[in-house]
Amino acid sequence: MPHPAYTSRLALLAACSLLAGGAGAAPLAIKLNQVGFLPAAQKLAVVPAPVPTMMPATAPARFSVIDAASGKPVFDGSLAPAASWNLSGERVRLADFSAVRTPGSYRIRVAGLPDSALFNVSLDVYRALDTAAIRSFTLNRAGIELTPAVAGAWARPLGHPDTEVIVHPSAASPGRPAGTVIASPKGWYDAGDYNKYIVNSGISTYTLLAAYEHFPAWFDRLALNLPEFGNGLPDILNEALWNLEWMASMQDPADGGVYHKLTNKVFDPFVMPDKATTPRYVVQKTTAATLDFAATMAAASRILAPFDSQQPGRSARYLAAAEAAWRWAEAHPKVLYEQPADILTGAYGDKTVSDEFAWAATELLIATGKDAYRARALAANGAKAAPAQTAPGWADVGMLGWISLAQQSLNRTGALPQDVDTGAARKRLLALADRLAARWKASPYRVGMVREDFVWGSNSAVLNQAMMLAVAYRIEPRPDYLNAAQSALDYVLGRNGPGASFVTGFGAVSPLHPHHRPSEADGVAAPVPGWLVGGPNPGQQDRAGCRAGAYPSALPALSWLDDVCSYASNEVAINWNAPLVYVAAALQSLSR
Repeated sequence: MPHPAYTSRLALLAACSLLAGGAGAAPLAIKLNQVGFLPAAQKLAVVPAPVPTMMPATAPARFSVIDAASGKPVFDGSLAPAASWNLSGERVRLADFSAVRTPGSYRIRVAGLPDSALFNVSLDVYRALDTAAIRSFTLNRAGIELTPAVAGAWARPLGHPDTEVIVHPSAASPGRPAGTVIASPKGWYDAGDYNKYIVNSGISTYTLLAAYEHFPAWFDRLALNLPEFGNGLPDILNEALWNLEWMASMQDPADGGVYHKLTNKVFDPFVMPDKATTPRYVVQKTTAATLDFAATMAAASRILAPFDSQQPGRSARYLAAAEAAWRWAEAHPKVLYEQPADILTGAYGDKTVSDEFAWAATELLIATGKDAYRARALAANGAKAAPAQTAPGWADVGMLGWISLAQQSLNRTGALPQDVDTGAARKRLLALADRLAARWKASPYRVGMVREDFVWGSNSAVLNQAMMLAVAYRIEPRPDYLNAAQSALDYVLGRNGPGASFVTGFGAVSPLHPHHRPSEADGVAAPVPGWLVGGPNPGQQDRAGCRAGAYPSALPALSWLDDVCSYASNEVAINWNAPLVYVAAALQSLSR
């Protein structure tokens, strides 16, 4: 039986998205987090300001917070001085209503402007959001029938069982020559397509595991209505296991190397998974994939160890697989991915693997305590990140080692020797958080994003920055760290240039047409809920495939198009949703 609260939520999501008119509706003048705030959180809105040459003599200088039920004002405040955000071409003023702490539903009112979207103040305001963000992984599972009891309106037949996958010539080995058929079931579809990629699975799965390790109390009481519910494992770990089991099947048992991806030769058309029946292949073993696998499996062995009674030997199996992968990578340190001529799907090519070696060595040191990993782990985690790097990503995973070492300094759950100093990683984390907080404080929008952050998947960039801020706050609880992380979530939920919540099914204005095959092909008007779309991307790499002039603007912060054609700004991806899961949980757990 589905969880009653989730069943109600399913019905509401479709209705609310349709009533809101989606992201094609008129932009909201007052921009804020359209989901809401925890009582103790900083609460900010962005209000448009007239340009100086056109400023009326009586431009409003104040704002009010209006109780939605009674229509009465509950707070009155002054608007901050106007400032220009060049990335969106806007002149804006900030409204700070952090003093509003009483649970309820509210709007912001400024004379001469339409009232803001409705928002809530509540002690568990991000519960539905975090639930849907995790369940987007469930609804993107391969190799499983999603029944109405689990998926509601988004139920679908089993697709891509992947029990008969062909070894591509690029992946051939003595024990598995080209054409060998292997089984590699389960896993998540990576993004809007139906393929599965180890490199991107690594950071995505690790982020979910870290979320549970850091905030277990939150996830222990978060019911997700998964098929595995009630098996003795927290639901978020059940979800991570669906992908971990697929990852395990991607390792060649003969030598420990890991295939880079499981894929069709070309992308499937926009059909449901059960209608996509072209042959599937495992493609080339690579150093990056093997090290991402080693790191993720080592972390999983540590985090899942307390639940070994649910499946005896699982943690030991994952750790053995991680060490076998490490041995292969040491023997093949520069096997970089090269796209075969007959494979046209996503490459996830990475020309630098020093960060993968660092991350894997760190996780293996924590999991085993073995000196064989110590030098490489500690040397890497004492090093500075590149000046432009402010967050981890699928191609830059070194910072994930900082996160795990910082966690060990708070709560040693692995085999890390007592004489291992985690101070260098902590210092680097705090220095990064200081940089991000300074950028946040200087921004007219109070968001830490700069021009360089507006790339493919820009929403993931800002949430990964928020994750690093939350990790730093757990080490040293400086208010600016938490406030900057809150602002990052506010950004993806509506306090942004387009004035839209970038999460499907959440907010007054949210995406209706993500680049996501099930959402487009399932016949349901509302998209699969809980997906974070990529966000503004001035690169507009899909411009030729969309109708002429479809993008509303070339400005970095406005370059977003809610259209299924827009894979460059409106696709979904597991590595973009994972930090949304983490940040929502962090704010729920850390805000007091």
